[in-house]
Amino acid sequence: MSKQKETTVLLVEENAGDEELTLRALRKNRIGNEVFIARDGKEALDYLFCREAYAERDPNELPILLLLDLKLPKIDGIEVLCQLRANERTKLIPVVILTSSTQDEDRFAGYSSGANSYVRKPVDFVEFSEAIHQLRLVD
Repeated sequence: MSKQKETTVLLVEENAGDEELTLRALRKNRIGNEVFIARDGKEALDYLFCREAYAERDPNELPILLLLDLKLPKIDGIEVLCQLRANERTKLIPVVILTSSTQDEDRFAGYSSGANSYVRKPVDFVEFSEAIHQLRLVD
């Protein structure tokens, strides 16, 4: 079995404004990894599992980090997280939920489904920095 490469950050976000704020937060935290953006939950799963439009993608190139919105078209963020955690190859990818939801139920669902961290949007740079530092992605 070949070693999996981890270089890309996968951002799953449908809102262009939130996408730009998240990209700014990554730059501010000196995370220079390539960022791949999926616009809905189905696209994220297709990317992760090398299906459909991503069938030719190298399955050994897993994201170093998944930034996941909860409210997504086609497949919601919790279902993406559940499928990710249920797969032996992808279950250890660190996941930070980025959401505008203030519902405690969403936070509990995220953590109980295997999220590593939960950050409310718009992305607060201090809170985002702390989440990234906890995952040990920056020094």
